[in-house]
Amino acid sequence: MNSRGEQSIRRLDVRRFRGGSLGVTDDPDLVAAEEPFEIRLGYSRRDGSRAEEPVSITMRTPGHDEDLAIGFLFTEGIIRSGNDVQEVVARGQRATDGLINVVRVELAPGVPVDFKRLERNFYMTSSCGVCGKASIDAVAVQGQYDVGAVDFRMSGSALGRLPAALKEQQAVFEQTGGLHASGLFDAEGRIVALREDVGRHNALDKLIGYALRRGDVPLSRNGVIVSGRASFELMQKAKMAGCPLVAAVGAPSSLAVELAREFGITLVGFLKSDRFNVYSRPDRILRAA
Repeated sequence: MNSRGEQSIRRLDVRRFRGGSLGVTDDPDLVAAEEPFEIRLGYSRRDGSRAEEPVSITMRTPGHDEDLAIGFLFTEGIIRSGNDVQEVVARGQRATDGLINVVRVELAPGVPVDFKRLERNFYMTSSCGVCGKASIDAVAVQGQYDVGAVDFRMSGSALGRLPAALKEQQAVFEQTGGLHASGLFDAEGRIVALREDVGRHNALDKLIGYALRRGDVPLSRNGVIVSGRASFELMQKAKMAGCPLVAAVGAPSSLAVELAREFGITLVGFLKSDRFNVYSRPDRILRAA
């Protein structure tokens, strides 16, 4: 197992009950790691001096922390490209209840920071009570890419290969059964990058952060597959990254479908090797000749 895999897994002692007579054994077990993670922003004041501002604390699975920090800041509209970031510095900080992992993202000089936008974005979730129209309008204001105009197509058979390809690359899930995954795929149905996390939104932020650092955003030549359901929040992040196709192994929410239809994203749900549903822009999925 590589060092990233070791970061993502904890070995614990458990008591197992098996069989009709409930045979009992004490064995070690592997579980997905979950730790607090703080993102801080280093930026320039108007007078040119540098300042630091905490912007988020979340629970996440350790690994690819720089990708997570950059992806989060991008999908929340705090940065608009990888060029806005000058440096990412990671460090651990001891707190009363354990170790808090801290990442400070240093913005390039002159990059403006709209902290009111960050505060507004915390209301854009399907559980917060904000109406769907207000949430979708907010995405329209922030998004800089016309996803509906992207000419991305793939065959249904290539799409059907994705669940098996995703599972094959989920190394930590294979050992723990406890992580969500987001994968970046091409038009041939090949997984070109994958990130895992206990939080489905973190997994996608890690993936988008990876692509942003490589200069691959907007994701006009790729689609994204998620291992669970497709929520509004995941669709919002895909829209921000300019992704034309989102495929979910599970079900989509009604607001996720609304967002996909509003912005021309192809949304696929209940994806299996031999069947799936397309909720918006089915023209991007090619039928067999």
